[in-house]
Amino acid sequence: MIKKKSRDEIKLMKIAGDIVAQVHLAMKDAVKPGVTTAELDELAYDIIKKNKAIPTFKGYRGFPGTICASINDEVVHGIPSDKRILKDGDIIAVDVGATFRGLVGDSAWTYAVGNVSDECKLLLEGTEKALFAAIDKMRAGNTLNDVGGAVEDVAKEYKFGIVRQYGGHGVGRNMHEDPFVFNYRTGDNTILKPGMTIAIEPMLNLGGDAVYEHDDGWTVSTVDKRASAHFEHTILVTEDEPVILTSLSGKQ
Repeated sequence: MIKKKSRDEIKLMKIAGDIVAQVHLAMKDAVKPGVTTAELDELAYDIIKKNKAIPTFKGYRGFPGTICASINDEVVHGIPSDKRILKDGDIIAVDVGATFRGLVGDSAWTYAVGNVSDECKLLLEGTEKALFAAIDKMRAGNTLNDVGGAVEDVAKEYKFGIVRQYGGHGVGRNMHEDPFVFNYRTGDNTILKPGMTIAIEPMLNLGGDAVYEHDDGWTVSTVDKRASAHFEHTILVTEDEPVILTSLSGKQ
């Protein structure tokens, strides 16, 4: 059952989303060669706590970090570590959630570390484009199939692989709520209605679709070891334009 949010819940989700946006704003400056993912994690933790919120990911099913830090061929759920040092040419996906008075904001962005290859630049460009194409479909009366189809169309345009085991999800009182949102067409004709809040998160690969989970029980990587990118925003469906809850302005 998809939970529609009240006006008061949406206000709290916007505050949570602003906090997440502050984290990403800080990441833009902090991500550089020589920085460890543990340092990025500490930065995110400090920002969230300073804003009187709770790091949503920390302790979730035993996850040890405030952020998921996934480098190069890692798709999602990378564990922050003082042994993971960013190098020139890397790309890193930073996924972060903040819970404010019981309501969650969730967003991910993939950053270039120093000078990256042209194909990685294209991957970041295309995956971000897929995110906003999907957001544009987050309108009352459209379906989840429309949203997933928008991601699939961009992936095909760029000839990228699509991560099929992971996708978007409802968000609100819990980090993961119904519905699950595939990043490709599945024929899911669930109709979007005002008050729904859903995290849209395309994960696209330079190579094929196939991924696997590491022995740590968290980190997911591409089987062919080619780079992957991950972009995510929490979106509110309204009677009018979709509203991004995880940007500082609340707009695209």
